[in-house]
Amino acid sequence: MRDNHSTQLGEVFTLQRGFDITKKEQCEGIYPVVSSSGINSYHNEYKVEAPGVVIGQKGTLGTAFYLDKNYWPHDTSLWIKDFKGNDPKYLYYFLKTIPLEKLDSGSANPTLNRNFVHLLEAYMPVVDEQKRIATVLTHIDEKLELNNKINAELEAMAKLIYDYWFVQFDFPDTNGKPYKSSGGKMVYNQELKREIPDGWEIKELDLISKCIMGQSPKGDTYNNEGIGTALLNGPADYKNGALFGRTYTTEPTRLCEKNDLVLCIRATIGNLVYSEGRFCLGRGVAAVRPNDKTNSELIYFLILQEIQRFKMQATGSIIKGITKDDLAKSKCLVPSEKLTLNFHKLINPMFGKVRKNKEETLKLIELRDWLLPMLMNGQVTIGKTPTPVKKEAMNG
Repeated sequence: MRDNHSTQLGEVFTLQRGFDITKKEQCEGIYPVVSSSGINSYHNEYKVEAPGVVIGQKGTLGTAFYLDKNYWPHDTSLWIKDFKGNDPKYLYYFLKTIPLEKLDSGSANPTLNRNFVHLLEAYMPVVDEQKRIATVLTHIDEKLELNNKINAELEAMAKLIYDYWFVQFDFPDTNGKPYKSSGGKMVYNQELKREIPDGWEIKELDLISKCIMGQSPKGDTYNNEGIGTALLNGPADYKNGALFGRTYTTEPTRLCEKNDLVLCIRATIGNLVYSEGRFCLGRGVAAVRPNDKTNSELIYFLILQEIQRFKMQATGSIIKGITKDDLAKSKCLVPSEKLTLNFHKLINPMFGKVRKNKEETLKLIELRDWLLPMLMNGQVTIGKTPTPVKKEAMNG
């Protein structure tokens, strides 16, 4: 077994261009077709047996993908034809650390030349260590995937309950039966032009919450050293469904606090999330702070509905961003305090789990992104798992 050393990548693996396939041929099937941007379609045949590693060759350059099932590498991609005894999963993680997009061949269309990749030199550990490194990183990615799956299921469940209660109006009545379906009293609302449950009200958002529009600080107060308050300006400051300010300011203007709802209001409209701390709000975002915490989950879904309306207006070029009046004067259908409280008690634990998972996910991503280059260049190593000592040996 060879020792850890620096070597040309052509000695570690061999890249091959993907296979031609027409759009017509990309039909419904069980085998993924992997292009430069990932899995975009499936086919009923495959070209390469798993495990596989694919990188983008044309268009999107250098993005790495790992395949654990047989696949068809698209002609816009490169695939590893020969791993030369190295661990496939390790090479996948290794390729993610190389700025392959900088190896553009210089042609009119961005293209990654495999020969350029083969000539690169890099530290390459022995295969046993490759496997240990790949196992650690895989465990992190599996936990990230599990968190995202749990969150998607919880969010879908919460949305289903909201729709059932506040769109279909089949919330539990005093007898525990679905209100509207069981003949609950409905009254016509002139403002909404439809029937709503008796006793419900229409209120503007700023009557049940505080709306805080972002205002960007002066440019000379910005820094990337973590000094001051993290600044939010738009979708680039969201990471895995959570707020993640990249820039800081020493003179924050408008602030959001923990538990505020933050959304993008310019160009990209939406991205509604709960804040887990204090951030400075730039002009591309706004925050909504419920007057009563028991209204929080209801307001979250009410804003989601308004966001859909804003997006539809935006596509018609009527609105390019949300103004304070657009947000603050949004019409909200508000039920009784008792029903709102019951909804809060039901949904709050779900949202709490989602938020906890998102927070954990951010920390795991930070850990993985810190570990990845350190493991790949040998600055950090993974020790061997000790061999268990048998009881007989311990007893002599």
